[in-house]
Amino acid sequence: MDENKETQSDGSDGVFESQPRGQGAPPPPNGGAQAWLQVLGAHLLFFNSWGIINTFGAYQAFYEQNLLSTHNSSQISWIGTFQGFLLVVFSFVAGPIFDQGYFRTLIITGTILVVFGMMMTSLATQYWQLFLAQGVVTGLGAGCLFLPSIAIVATYFTTKRALATGITAAGGSIGSVVYPVVFHKLQPQIGFAWATRIIAFIALATLLVSILIMKTRLPPPETSRRMIDPAALRSLPYMVFNIGLFFAFAGLYIPFFYAITYAELHLGIKEDLSFYMLAVLNGASVFGRILPGLLADRFGSLQVITAASLISGVVAFCWLAVDNLGGLVVFCIVYGFISGAVVSLPATVVAGFAPGLHLVGTWIGMSLCFAAMGFLIGNPIAGTIINIAESKFSGGIIFSASFIAAGAAAFVLAGALKMRASRAAKQ
Repeated sequence: MDENKETQSDGSDGVFESQPRGQGAPPPPNGGAQAWLQVLGAHLLFFNSWGIINTFGAYQAFYEQNLLSTHNSSQISWIGTFQGFLLVVFSFVAGPIFDQGYFRTLIITGTILVVFGMMMTSLATQYWQLFLAQGVVTGLGAGCLFLPSIAIVATYFTTKRALATGITAAGGSIGSVVYPVVFHKLQPQIGFAWATRIIAFIALATLLVSILIMKTRLPPPETSRRMIDPAALRSLPYMVFNIGLFFAFAGLYIPFFYAITYAELHLGIKEDLSFYMLAVLNGASVFGRILPGLLADRFGSLQVITAASLISGVVAFCWLAVDNLGGLVVFCIVYGFISGAVVSLPATVVAGFAPGLHLVGTWIGMSLCFAAMGFLIGNPIAGTIINIAESKFSGGIIFSASFIAAGAAAFVLAGALKMRASRAAKQ
């Protein structure tokens, strides 16, 4: 066999291990202290990227009743939506930067932007100020942290990649529990400004740990990488999977943005109790990002994300029937758990499509652009459909569930196309 030819790993996702000739990189260790330290560091990067993004549900509830009470729900949701959009879409830029060996530059820049953005948010009093500080600056900072956190783990693991990625992604869920509770508990005591600054200080401390312990394993390539790999655009299974990401992410985060508002306005639950619906969603998502990783390492990441998307769509439809606190708690637990896999597994799936580890960052970045576009349109559209004045949420719920289900259908098709391509390659 030609030694330049890429060989498939033992992992169920068909991940390729070889690097371009001349780079001399050893095979991924699939464990050991150094590898698991990268998982810890990446976990903290997720803690301060998706963790802060998912905290916006708590900020939205506060803004609607206090700082931005003259703005409607859809307008306010644009702050958090654009924040999340930048987090995901910047991966399109960060992917080639990561592949070129500028990992530390990305995470140091991200740390500065996240901390600075939250500090400026603490000083903001008007909509445009909050949009720039929390939506743009913090969103860009989170984008600098997000892709490196998943791409570097992919270079240290093959056979245990989905589990390692799940543990990494669980950092986002833990951050999504910790940060809203910090804000909710401190804001009445010390005010909006200092509660937000304390979140910034926590982010700074935890991100410094990542900066200290993380390092790249692969040497930078001899040639520069393009932001778009033409080979990816010619891969039909990969592109169909990306379409699925667009649909799934358009509907996936609507419960996270509107669970608190639904509890307060539709069910009449008091603010102190309704707030914890977001914490329940995110807490359940911790386990939903780790446990499916174990299944993915055995059955394949594409198969698991397909099943998780399908079940998430069904559970989202069940939200229509929730009419009391107990039902909402059950919904938040089940949806938070199942949807966690949809968030944590895309990078592992894409690594299985990529022709080599040297292109993982670029291919993941391209995929996340599709997810970003879905995220960008989903929450504002839901905010427009939902009638806050009359406490009518059914339109937004149906929108959420339908788009998640459409994403699941695309994943099924991508899996079938990938299987057909594999069979054709063997003939």
